[in-house]
Amino acid sequence: MLRGLTTASFYSPDLPATKRWYAELFGIPPYLDTPGYLEWRVGDHQHEFGVIDSAYAGTELARTPSPDAIGGPAGAVVFWHVDDVPAVVAKLVAMGAREHDAPRDRGEGFITASVVDPWGNVLGVMHNPHYLAVLGEKPPAAR
Repeated sequence: MLRGLTTASFYSPDLPATKRWYAELFGIPPYLDTPGYLEWRVGDHQHEFGVIDSAYAGTELARTPSPDAIGGPAGAVVFWHVDDVPAVVAKLVAMGAREHDAPRDRGEGFITASVVDPWGNVLGVMHNPHYLAVLGEKPPAAR
């Protein structure tokens, strides 16, 4: 039924600044760059990461409510696999995000954390052994 993550959509009232911030984080420019929407393909499976201009929040063009519409960070958190959660959180904070949920060891190799980007969106990061198993990789400590 659920076949895989297609697109994670965030909102921003300042697309040019958001474009620079996420292009620095991902190391690439968006492949789709319109006045109201940006989109990158990132990660091992080229998942789509989109940013919608907040002006579209609450309109038929919006996919999800913006953080402003709900009064702050809330809702589902999309977690992206990373090899070193504390290092990625430190980089994100250095880039202007604020820590939302500090790195937590959940046991059995699972570590999670989240930050709030400069536009109020929650970005989750996780070290996930199951993700590595699907890729046929060993965790960094076992390499």
